[in-house]
Amino acid sequence: MNPRNQSTVTEFLLLGFGDLHNIKILVFTLVLIIYIAALIANALVIVLVWVTPSLHSPMYFFLSQLSLCELLFTSNVVPNMLWLILVGHGKVSVGQCIAQLYFMGVPAMAQCLLLAAMSFDRYVAICRPLHYPTIMTFSHQLHMVTFCWLVGFALELIVCIFLSKLIFCNLNTIDHFGCDVAPLLRLSCSSTSSVELITTVLTFPFLVSPFIFIVTTYISIIRTILKIPSSTGRHKAFSTCSSHLIIVCTYYGTLSSIYIFPPRHNSVNLNRGLSLLYILVTPLFNPLIYSLRNQDIRNAIYKHSQSLRQ
Repeated sequence: MNPRNQSTVTEFLLLGFGDLHNIKILVFTLVLIIYIAALIANALVIVLVWVTPSLHSPMYFFLSQLSLCELLFTSNVVPNMLWLILVGHGKVSVGQCIAQLYFMGVPAMAQCLLLAAMSFDRYVAICRPLHYPTIMTFSHQLHMVTFCWLVGFALELIVCIFLSKLIFCNLNTIDHFGCDVAPLLRLSCSSTSSVELITTVLTFPFLVSPFIFIVTTYISIIRTILKIPSSTGRHKAFSTCSSHLIIVCTYYGTLSSIYIFPPRHNSVNLNRGLSLLYILVTPLFNPLIYSLRNQDIRNAIYKHSQSLRQ
């Protein structure tokens, strides 16, 4: 199709959830409550790690960065989602759509790498405990976190630069509540081969490689734990990894169901549901897992709540 013979599209129409009729206010209220709870939970983790000396360790430092990813990611999507629920649909310019993609992609990419960094921390703590203080220094932690964020910023910038060169004409409807790469590629009337290639070459390895690294490190971790003679020692070692494993399974499970093994094109409602799980529920689920299952964080919450009452 020759783009010169088509009318150029400068904005997209987001259909959101469609017409929700009588349940509009109910859905809006539910989404708003979950969003506020996710904001509070992740902000609480960040503040607790910052102000509590007993949480100044690599595991909690990475956890605070994970919560920062969740805050940035969900805040980039949910406010517009709430607006779409109320009005039924909305328009967004091509530039705004690509910007939303960028600010979604950066924390998502950083989170994949941070999960790998957390698994490395657990590997060193359990498999190389004598070397842990010299390996997981604060300087090393900063380097790892900086690398995670820089990779996210750099890779998403390259992808978005290629996306910005696409030409869109005639069709401008996105049957979703947010922008994503796949709908933009389908709507483009210019060649998308360069975008597809750069997305695969740059993004896919940084999504899959961290998962492979996590699996590899946990194989070593489990082998080491099984060699611990006492059941109490084994249970304590497993408990330090269980929360991280749950988050990895939840994150990669929803991520793969949306992007790696997406539903068929006619499963629009299923895709929306999976996206809601990824965008809204997971950011609330993750800090709750660490807060409810971690004694140090529970103690920190109790300590600061008691000091506020006095």
